Amino acid sequence: MKRVGALKKRFGQHFLRDPGVAARIADACALVDGDRTVEIGPGAGALTCHLLTRFPHLDLVEIDRDLIAGLQDRFQADPVTVHEADALRLPFCRALPGRLRVVGNLPYNISSPLIFHLLAQDCVAGMVFLLQKEVVDRLASPPGSGDYGRLSVMVQARCEVTALFTVPAQAFQPPPAVESRLVALRPVAPRVPLAVQPTFSTLVAEAFSHRRKMLRHSLRGHFGPQDWERLGLDATRRPETLTVDEFAALARYAHGQVESSP
Repeated sequence: MKRVGALKKRFGQHFLRDPGVAARIADACALVDGDRTVEIGPGAGALTCHLLTRFPHLDLVEIDRDLIAGLQDRFQADPVTVHEADALRLPFCRALPGRLRVVGNLPYNISSPLIFHLLAQDCVAGMVFLLQKEVVDRLASPPGSGDYGRLSVMVQARCEVTALFTVPAQAFQPPPAVESRLVALRPVAPRVPLAVQPTFSTLVAEAFSHRRKMLRHSLRGHFGPQDWERLGLDATRRPETLTVDEFAALARYAHGQVESSP
């Protein structure tokens, strides 16, 4: 394993070192679909060796050049292909054709943008990620919860979220300052039409930027009293009480109003 002193802070590296946890993560990958398994950020390969016992071939996406040679050497006799790439910029469907099962112990600083990048790729059939526990809590949170917010709505509009087991800091080298948690994400048919998605994103962002305010105040630039009446929604509600489907209804209405305006 790469020595701790050589870890690169810009990559947010915390390598998984507990083989029991790695085995449980590999087992959990059966919860999501995919014909081709892709591991993002394999590091020194602690999870990779367990994935190899469960899947016929692995594609590894690693950005750190210092780790790639070690991965190629360690797995040279195995059905593994190592790709030197930044996962945030990789066009997955073009680079890795097929229905993808994407797995990884993700650096905390890229987890949210990477999930949205992958949700935009039609070839991704399922994801299993080890993330900061509070991020998973937000992803899986239901309406009315203190953790429910913009991230919850935007991800739940695109996929089914299942929070799995918690992983202590001691399972990593070096140990992070927080606990981690495994999450399974299964993309579903979008609950918001493609043409309406920009409006949906804008409304959700504006609503939660003022989460203590009533909807009639936080979204007053989009809806007036008559609009709330037509929608059948109580404008005195706060954004954390709205379901994903209610936000979708707001977006469809607002998009329709713009399209019908002269």
